[in-house]
Amino acid sequence: MEGEWDLRQRIDDYLGHVNFRGKRVLELGTASGFVCFHMERQGADVVAYDLSDKQGWDIVPYAQVDYSGFMQERRNHIKKLNNAFWLCHRAFNSLSRMVYGDVYSVPPAIGEVDISTFCSILLHVRDPFMALASGLKLTRETVIITEPAGKLPLPSFIRALPKPFRSRSVMTFLPDWRRQEPKETWWRLSPRVVRQFIGALGFEKTTVTYHFQKYRRGPITVTLPQFTVVGQRTSGVRGRSH
Repeated sequence: MEGEWDLRQRIDDYLGHVNFRGKRVLELGTASGFVCFHMERQGADVVAYDLSDKQGWDIVPYAQVDYSGFMQERRNHIKKLNNAFWLCHRAFNSLSRMVYGDVYSVPPAIGEVDISTFCSILLHVRDPFMALASGLKLTRETVIITEPAGKLPLPSFIRALPKPFRSRSVMTFLPDWRRQEPKETWWRLSPRVVRQFIGALGFEKTTVTYHFQKYRRGPITVTLPQFTVVGQRTSGVRGRSH
């Protein structure tokens, strides 16, 4: 099946080359479950977490826009993603659990996990720090965060990163009221601001890696740069709410 993203060739880069064997993992924003089932094949016990069509996406509330039709389209899209997850769950005889809810209210009943993943979701939420805090209160060891690295030239793109992106805590607000776009994407985050976020939550030891992933725009497939931050818990009571 062809979708927007094709992570097959560089999935290990996408997940920061973390070892999942024997680990309990909370995957925030599982969508159709590709990453969930990959981690399960690597030996993880995965709890997938995502919206159902009963919860609302964080939509940018432009005053100029009537959202009634758009919100119904979003609910239909989420329902399709939920159906895709369960289709794959049956096809792979998966043992993973699914929990539905919003990213700010991850239920303590899920229990403690060794690893949590936030892959390409912080850009889509109104409050990325609170989203991280909600999941990391259950996380004993490791967090994996993957985000877009912006529009950069393919050759030597790491060296081509603007200095503020490489060295400063940059958080760029993307919605443009003149165009009323984007409606579902809020932020471009630099690796350093992500590290600052998780450092405040007790994950002070971090590594940053860069990679490319395939993205399909209509009939054209392009390769987009991304970064992955892997953080290790170094302080705070493990697995207990901050």
